[in-house]
Amino acid sequence: MPAMRQTQALIDLHREAVAEMSDIWEVQEPIRRECFEDRRFCDERGAQWDGSLGEQFANKPRFEVNKVHLACQRLVNEYRNNPVDADFVSKDGVEADDLAETCDMLMRADEQDSGAEDVKVNAVQEAIKGGFGAWRLCADYEDEDDPSEERQRIKFESINDADLTVFFDLDAKRQDKADARRCFVLVPYTVGRYKDEFDDNPVDWPVDTRGYWGSFTWATADCVYVAEYYRKTERKYWEYTYTGPLESVEIVTDADLEEEGFEDSLKSRGFTLSSRRRVSDKVVRKYILSGSKVLEDCGEIPGGVIPIIPVYGKQLFLNGVEHCIGHVRNAKDPQRLANMQRSKLAEISAFSSVEKPIFSAEQVMVHQQLWADDDVEDYRFLLAEPLRNPDGTIAHIGPLGYTKPPMVPPALAALMQVTEQDLNDVLGNQQNGEKIVSNISGKAVELVQDKLDMQAFIYVSNASKAEKRSAEVWLSMAKVLYSVKGRKMRGMDKAGQPQVLEMQQPNMKNGAQTVENDLSKAKFNVVAVPGPSSSTRRKGMVQSLVSAIMATQDPQTRTVLESLMLMNMEGEGMTDVNAWSRKRLVAMGAIKPTDEEQKQMDEAKASEKPDANQQYLQAAAEEAAAKAVKAAADTDLTKAKTLETLSNIENSNNEQTLQLLDRITPEAPQVDVIQAPQTPQSPTM
Repeated sequence: MPAMRQTQALIDLHREAVAEMSDIWEVQEPIRRECFEDRRFCDERGAQWDGSLGEQFANKPRFEVNKVHLACQRLVNEYRNNPVDADFVSKDGVEADDLAETCDMLMRADEQDSGAEDVKVNAVQEAIKGGFGAWRLCADYEDEDDPSEERQRIKFESINDADLTVFFDLDAKRQDKADARRCFVLVPYTVGRYKDEFDDNPVDWPVDTRGYWGSFTWATADCVYVAEYYRKTERKYWEYTYTGPLESVEIVTDADLEEEGFEDSLKSRGFTLSSRRRVSDKVVRKYILSGSKVLEDCGEIPGGVIPIIPVYGKQLFLNGVEHCIGHVRNAKDPQRLANMQRSKLAEISAFSSVEKPIFSAEQVMVHQQLWADDDVEDYRFLLAEPLRNPDGTIAHIGPLGYTKPPMVPPALAALMQVTEQDLNDVLGNQQNGEKIVSNISGKAVELVQDKLDMQAFIYVSNASKAEKRSAEVWLSMAKVLYSVKGRKMRGMDKAGQPQVLEMQQPNMKNGAQTVENDLSKAKFNVVAVPGPSSSTRRKGMVQSLVSAIMATQDPQTRTVLESLMLMNMEGEGMTDVNAWSRKRLVAMGAIKPTDEEQKQMDEAKASEKPDANQQYLQAAAEEAAAKAVKAAADTDLTKAKTLETLSNIENSNNEQTLQLLDRITPEAPQVDVIQAPQTPQSPTM
């Protein structure tokens, strides 16, 4: 990577960053170091004997029966079997199911493509054992091998040893770190790789930079640290509202008005300024820096959020300082004590348990070979000379005494029982939950399992908070990266089936034109609920369906339940059966079809040819309809003729009536008409 030119702004930013990293390290390093030691205690062979206890047993047996690891593994398996699913829901209660489902499907596809399951398990595992874990979200090109590719998708990436590499600013108090302003992710490099990667040599760093390194050492003889530095700032600007003809509105910012001719264009189109307001938004910028300078300016992070997702085992504050602990911390002393007792017991048992006779050299000198071969030859008896007095008389016959085999101290036996109980109290007695005991009710087994589950609840709950934050960060990034008109993307439904989604797709709905899959309008809350995995849920559903089938006698209901059972069964060669069962249920109307399934059904119905019976019934129906139309027409004609006849009859009757009246009625007498006298005209002059 070519060296980046250091402007004064970058120099000031670097000085501020390394000073803040030094302050964070000074406070958090002892806490995070203990988290790391807890993980070593759990996973690394021999780490349970570190310290003064190991020095006391330096020349003695040092055995480990690592019950801490088994307890932590059970909690990790509990999370694996019951992963946390994040779901998008409307903020204001307005129905937005289609867009929320689009977001769900896109996020599932991104998680599958980037192996998010392993990423999250790694973070949760570190949180359970040590107390802190993390993962990151980043934008990456869909096709890295194509230089012209500009489309990006969101990836989930692991952060290993997060307790020693991920640090947020000291003012961030929330567990999900949504309130953080700064974040450092340390990446260790060997000196050789650092030189090749960044064209920089720590030996050449200026001496004056070491003055503000503080407590954190950026470079040693073997290692050079490079930090991903996320910096959140608030950007304030004016927002102007212009009103134009026909009550049209345009909202512009300072940056828009600074463009030459932009405001004149608004005025020429009849827009006038109606209001303005001060607004602000968050901007997150990423830098790569070492102890000497800023190595790279990576630009703004889409969405304006820090894309580092922390996971805590247990978070607590003491005197205003954040602490984090895991499942191992409180079990270390009982585990050490158990190891010590077992090692001591093994040492005792290693001594011979056979009583050995004690002789003087004079007694066995003659028979020493006999005694030496006894372990191999297994003689029926052994010989020994008696001890004699100076006068030759026998002073003692037989051994002088016997060695005693070591005895287990009663205190050690009692202490081992107490230690075992202490371990069970701290870690949980998972053996009871895993045993299948006869003559015990299912309710009792369930109570034992519930008690064990409560010990895992805090870790699953904190994993849910991390999952919720991860979905929020994903949505903020997706609103920027995926709001491209016409872009086709792969999604994944709840059943794990791929779906093709077109972004900002125009559509007609209720007579109005709408835009589907427009993530720029996605405003959702996130609900993260721990629950069984998809595979576990399917197995549970199959068992429930078997019980439901036995409880009903209705043939149609049994058919639906059997098809549901086949659709959710897993196994070798069941994929085609699952698909067939789903099509059957869709055809029966038991489940709602997807858009693609509905389209296929419509096309199949349009191209379907009716059989002979259907053709006969259709022809009969058409014939009946034609007869009905003809009968209606004949009826209308008959009605018209009837009306005409009635009209003729009425007219004839009227004429006859008038003639009859003329005959009966006498002629009226003639009356002379008297004209009114005319007004005399004035003589013309």
